Amino acid sequence: MNLHRIRSTFNQTFCLLVFAIGASNAAMIAQDFPFQLLSNDLIWYSGEFRSEYVSGVRSMNDGKHYTSLEQSDMGSSIVKYAYSSGAAVDTIATSMSVFSDASQGFNGYEFSADESNLLLTTETEGIYRHSFYANYYTHDLESSTTRPLSDFELGKQRLASFSPDAKQVAFVRDNNVFIVDLESEVESQVTTDGERNKIINGATDWVYEEEFGKDNGIFWSPDGKFLAFYRFDESAVKEFSMPIYGQLYPEPYTFKYPKAGEDNAKVNVFVYNTATGKTLSVLNSKTEYIPRVKWGVNNEQLVLMTMNRHQSEMTILIGNCNAAGAAGVMMKEVWSESCNTYIDITDDIRFVNGGKAFVMTSERDGYNHLYKFSADGKSKDLQLTTGQWDVLEVQGYDAKRKEVYFSCSQKGATQTHLARVNLKGKMTLLHQDAGTHSARFSDSFDYYIHTYHDANTPPTYTLRSRSGSVVRELKNNQPLKEKVAAYNMQPKTFFSFTNDAGVDLNCWMIKPPGFDPNNTYPVYVAIYGGPGVNTVEDSWGGANYYWHQLLAQRGYIVASCDPRGTPKRGRKFEHSTYKELGKLETEDFIDFGEHLGNLEYVDDKRIGIQGWSYGGFMTLLSMTKGADVFSAGISIAPVTNWRYYDSIYTERFMQTPEENAGGYDNNSPVNHADKLKNPLLLVHGSADDNVHYQNSMEMVNSLVEAGKDFDFFVYPDRNHGIYGGNTRLHLYNMMLDFVDENF
Repeated sequence: MNLHRIRSTFNQTFCLLVFAIGASNAAMIAQDFPFQLLSNDLIWYSGEFRSEYVSGVRSMNDGKHYTSLEQSDMGSSIVKYAYSSGAAVDTIATSMSVFSDASQGFNGYEFSADESNLLLTTETEGIYRHSFYANYYTHDLESSTTRPLSDFELGKQRLASFSPDAKQVAFVRDNNVFIVDLESEVESQVTTDGERNKIINGATDWVYEEEFGKDNGIFWSPDGKFLAFYRFDESAVKEFSMPIYGQLYPEPYTFKYPKAGEDNAKVNVFVYNTATGKTLSVLNSKTEYIPRVKWGVNNEQLVLMTMNRHQSEMTILIGNCNAAGAAGVMMKEVWSESCNTYIDITDDIRFVNGGKAFVMTSERDGYNHLYKFSADGKSKDLQLTTGQWDVLEVQGYDAKRKEVYFSCSQKGATQTHLARVNLKGKMTLLHQDAGTHSARFSDSFDYYIHTYHDANTPPTYTLRSRSGSVVRELKNNQPLKEKVAAYNMQPKTFFSFTNDAGVDLNCWMIKPPGFDPNNTYPVYVAIYGGPGVNTVEDSWGGANYYWHQLLAQRGYIVASCDPRGTPKRGRKFEHSTYKELGKLETEDFIDFGEHLGNLEYVDDKRIGIQGWSYGGFMTLLSMTKGADVFSAGISIAPVTNWRYYDSIYTERFMQTPEENAGGYDNNSPVNHADKLKNPLLLVHGSADDNVHYQNSMEMVNSLVEAGKDFDFFVYPDRNHGIYGGNTRLHLYNMMLDFVDENF
């Protein structure tokens, strides 16, 4: 459940005129002043402020070249570039060379491990957040031959991947696992019991995809002899249905969705031996979740990460497939950790020292840091990073130099910086500039594409050497910078305030052009407030940035705050909301509203609040529990009762409703509807597979029962993102009208 975010002078007279004649008339007089006004059409429809990106770059094995998927007269083209010069040195494949037809494009590709073959993705069809169906082709670069991966008449495929020796491709179709031998062109069916809404082989169920962030469920061993795969039995999981409109009789879309406290799918892992054609069981003690499956450095290291239902215990098991007996693969526990709250799932694990140890993050000292653990569970652990800051994500491991690259919050929770540490704990910060830094490293780690931006500056992309020196600039978004300068964007400034509990909270503010501290201004508070997401970051905000600037141009102060429970400030701060989602965050937002209201230049009778998803949940609680502070609110796609949300996310923070009924009920907006005093706009998509439309319907029931007036709008067949066609423009026009009338 996850949802985010230039300047010149302004004639103060314009700002005063806006207040005098009304913000909606600002466009009528803009021609009298040397800058342009923003509009929702410009932001959400025109593409006027589209940023330049460096995307689709993939390092090749030598670490000196990379490839990029582009469009040319030859159709889709995979172009090979040299890192050192940026020059295109080869075109590896095009629509013409693959299909003899420039119009037949492909929208994705994967090299085999030896880069001798390509797997091309065509005609993709989205399923959920990550998953999709597609028709795949294999292309042999040596012989320049292309073939469909399978018979397309049997249905589209999913998750196709080469074996390490490039002789086979595994894929999923109709919830079953298949393997194609590329030499004989023989297709073998590994599983036969797959059935929609019952048994899933080789992929994950809805809740694993959404909350553990993965849809892939097939994993080749390092030598290609074994294929490990997930099997989910969803038989006991209850179904959820959404009507899909646009036809005479709306068809229900039905899928398995385990809500808090309800039955989860039963998950197991199996291993298929490609040499014998036999499927082996993977023997592990009973566990609720297996969020990660991977291989170490050889077939003796099948790795499972397991968790209990509360997600307060994590275990790493390793099994030797080469030594598997008739009963299956025996798994041995090599690492475990437990706590009294929850443990976050990580992809940070990297095997080092030839598989004898692994590097992984842990919050065991109160902050998320890197440790080196032994793979046999016997040797002493070594903490590699320390300090009152968090490691955010491991970017890669340079085996040659034994260095781990990662991002971190060492310079504060509003910042993201890059660093590396060796296996003895010597750490180096790669950049010092305030803002947000990220990187994509070449396979040799000799080069990396560095992305840098801050709250007031669009991204700049540079190619850098291992030392960090700039090899060349790739994109600087200079045309965008020049374009936005004409709109008199106001700086986003950062500050903190101390809440009533004595905790300092990070905040930002954008003031209207021509700001005069002797005047008073209405405020638009933009929030999220939930686990795993910060809104107060020194990073470029894209479309949301322009939306907030539009509001500032219309005379509003725009502000945001990260309450307790948000990340990048250590375990105590983030886990403080455990078992009571919504309680402390709401108190913090109310304190923030009161803090703003005490500023001399703020109209304390005109402080509105808006949020989406978890932010929508927070908006409803702030509008009810904080009814005397917030004068109006916009809640989009909110959770209104955690009993309606999925098991993995909700129970991670709340345990089950049976165990924690008060935690669920005391902070569910449906139970506080009678406290609403001021204007509220509630918005939802009817086909939201994530935060179900049911949430808003129940909120409507509670508000009606309490005799409250409010505005409610539904977008038919739109999901949690509420987009498609004219939808976003319509939504933000409606929001702007509501803001001008009520904030």
